[in-house]
Amino acid sequence: MAKPDQNDVLRLLPFAVGGLAGGLLLINRLLTSQLTNSQARSDAVGVIVCAVLILTGLLWQQVQPKPPDAVKLIGEEGFDLAPELPDQVKTELAWASHLLLTNTVTRSLVVVYQGKVLLRRGILGKNPQVEPGAILKRVLETQKAVYLVNLKLYPGRLEFDYLPDNTQGVICQPIGNQGALILAANAPRSYTKQDEKWIEGIADKVANTLSGHL
Repeated sequence: MAKPDQNDVLRLLPFAVGGLAGGLLLINRLLTSQLTNSQARSDAVGVIVCAVLILTGLLWQQVQPKPPDAVKLIGEEGFDLAPELPDQVKTELAWASHLLLTNTVTRSLVVVYQGKVLLRRGILGKNPQVEPGAILKRVLETQKAVYLVNLKLYPGRLEFDYLPDNTQGVICQPIGNQGALILAANAPRSYTKQDEKWIEGIADKVANTLSGHL
């Protein structure tokens, strides 16, 4: 279930107050048979106040945009490492995955290298194997990351059956020219440009370690 935004009422408050006050001013003007100078001045001030309230509401929407709705990913939490990996590689993958899970919106991640699944961590999907689909193949061929900001909108989402069923966003980040780091988020449009740069840097470091030991 999507987590409700606790600030919804606060965001709409200036609109509601401004609109209500403007409506009352209009009704009062229509019901007034004889307009005095003092009432005209009061109405002018009231219109200005209503406009300021509505403008404040618009500014709040820009300065404090509503965050994307987050969900609880379906699956069991786990940490699977390929047992045949050298200890240095295991340490590197454990370090990198811990950083990504604790410092970004990532809730599940998979490392694929040389056609093998080296690591699964976070909320695990039902399928432990990774069969590259069109999107992952393109990432491996072009060595360029792909960010699917709202996974449910992409027909190619079916290839990510190794991630939790209700994954909201996915980044496929190449690891050198032989693998990829696949990250799953619990909210759409949740990775920032800074996150993407940071993920790219971690993937490059992991690629350097893997190329020297595998």
